[in-house]
Amino acid sequence: LAQAGSRAPSTPTGALPSPLQLVKMGMKYCAAYLMAVLAGNDSPSPGDLQKILESVEAEYDSSIAEKLVSELEGKTVHEVVAAGKEKLKGFGGGGGGGAGV
Repeated sequence: LAQAGSRAPSTPTGALPSPLQLVKMGMKYCAAYLMAVLAGNDSPSPGDLQKILESVEAEYDSSIAEKLVSELEGKTVHEVVAAGKEKLKGFGGGGGGGAGV
């Protein structure tokens, strides 16, 4: 595990990030995308994400932003969230019962 404050290694220019880097860094790109949508931009561009992330001095990797934007192209956030909720239904839920007394 990375230590607090450490940053994921950067990728060479033009190289796609590894799946681990996408997981580590992906949530801030999703958050920036959602902030842009909440601000009224229904189809944020990688440049929009860059402006948001750099405004809080976060690192920006264009390949991650481009991948996210391309995956969401033609979809609304509401559709994506609804589809995600349907997928989560299959996971079941509820915890195990407590130990018998």
